[in-house]
Amino acid sequence: GYYKNRNHGPSNLEIENDVLSQLLAQIFQEHKERYGSRRIQFILKRDYQLTVSRRRITRLLQAQGLFTRGARRKYRRQHQENPVVQGNLVNQKFEVETKNTLWFGDITYIKTAEGTLYLSTYIDAYSRRVVGYQIENHMRDELVTECLMEAVKHEKPKKGLIIHVDQGSQYTGHRFFDLIKECGFVLSHSRKGNPYDNAVMESFYKTLKREVLAKYGFKTKADAIVKIVDYLENYYNVKRIHSSLKYLTPNEYALSSN
Repeated sequence: GYYKNRNHGPSNLEIENDVLSQLLAQIFQEHKERYGSRRIQFILKRDYQLTVSRRRITRLLQAQGLFTRGARRKYRRQHQENPVVQGNLVNQKFEVETKNTLWFGDITYIKTAEGTLYLSTYIDAYSRRVVGYQIENHMRDELVTECLMEAVKHEKPKKGLIIHVDQGSQYTGHRFFDLIKECGFVLSHSRKGNPYDNAVMESFYKTLKREVLAKYGFKTKADAIVKIVDYLENYYNVKRIHSSLKYLTPNEYALSSN
């Protein structure tokens, strides 16, 4: 019994709690730390067709140190810094002089009639070019690590590349941190709850939602994937001009640096 317990993988309940915790954190941050268990329970039921007890929601939020603004906490635990969380090396200075010296990363969700998809993206600060993306049914850290590995495979950046992300659980776990270290990159984190520190990604996802997601009511996940891939590969990088890039496309601007 000892060896069976020692060697077995995570249980279904542990996996479910991990995925649910990530979703709760996403909803909590989307509403600027204002929603407690009652409102989050309603959002889960309305938007995700999930029935979860308030007690479980509260427990999973508290386990992540997430409390609503102004909430009275019955038990105050001594705060422990996450050793994986790094300082902000960007400090809202989004302009760089060469490509593949600073990448921004983030996750957004895509609603369909069949359920929710999650899109992970990395953007080069120099050209605003999408250098990597991944679309999955989950928000586990594989979403961002596999996306980063694909971007590295195509771009082949040099060591010292700064990867700037927020403090979402996918980016503050040891697997993501170890991958950054293994590649010889430098990790930079936004300040907690500050969307302006990652404004490049906020702007990109705002554009994506306005030009793609708001235009189509996706009936299937497959349809959503086709439309998003077409936008990223056949339009955004190659046809969409940017005023900040002297009215060039991201691909054109990236080539101009060679």
